[in-house]
Amino acid sequence: MKITDLFPSDLFAGRPVFVTGGGSGINLGIARTFAALGADVGICGRRTEVLAAAAEELGAFGHGVHTAVADVRDPEALQAALDGTAEKFGPIATLVCGAAGNFIARAENLSPNGFRTVVDIDLMGTFNATRAAFAQLKQTRGSLLYISASQADQAFAFQAHVGAAKAGIDALMRNLALEWGSYGIRCNAIAPGPIEGTEGMKRLGEVAGEDAWLSMVPLGRYGRTEEVGAMAAFLASPLAEYVTGARITVDGGQNLTGSTAFNAAAAGALS
Repeated sequence: MKITDLFPSDLFAGRPVFVTGGGSGINLGIARTFAALGADVGICGRRTEVLAAAAEELGAFGHGVHTAVADVRDPEALQAALDGTAEKFGPIATLVCGAAGNFIARAENLSPNGFRTVVDIDLMGTFNATRAAFAQLKQTRGSLLYISASQADQAFAFQAHVGAAKAGIDALMRNLALEWGSYGIRCNAIAPGPIEGTEGMKRLGEVAGEDAWLSMVPLGRYGRTEEVGAMAAFLASPLAEYVTGARITVDGGQNLTGSTAFNAAAAGALS
């Protein structure tokens, strides 16, 4: 049985979804879940060929797909992408902000440009997409979903830039849950842990291997993109109509054990 079999197959019929960075990784997994549950889906990213492959995969579910080449650091491009989605499917009911950047670097070696790049993609990109989608979400009394990370509140070595950006995303989420509740807009975040087959896990795995990661996860395995997608579907669905301002962790319990094993392995790898 697939996780999506646990939800009604038409759960998001007539309720379009837009996913930033939706061409690959966790974000594609989230887009796939919504498509499997009846949604027309819009995705954006920077690589045409990646978006084309994702569109073919998402289209197999039999619902509408709209792709747009857009960098989340470009507010005008994002606005055009969201407007294009609305023209095809009507105003979106859910915005998933998942576009992100990451690399490993000691804080003392981080250039201002390197730090700014991650903050611009993760935090400013989330804000840019949110601002571009506001009018549509106000119309549909929709849902905002932000992709956070454990780095927002745990100290992961060589991830100062990521932690700062993700902490900003969490703060933005809480503030918008407060301010936009009067419009009927809910805002929540998901903090995935180590998810197999993703670019982020590939990069972090280069400095801390499988043994280090799995030693931090009480459930003893990597997560799957569809498990993050299932949480996104729950939070965007009527089942969570009274849930806003929450960050839900999907990490197999990794947050309970901390980042000590990763930090030790990373320190050895970069020594």
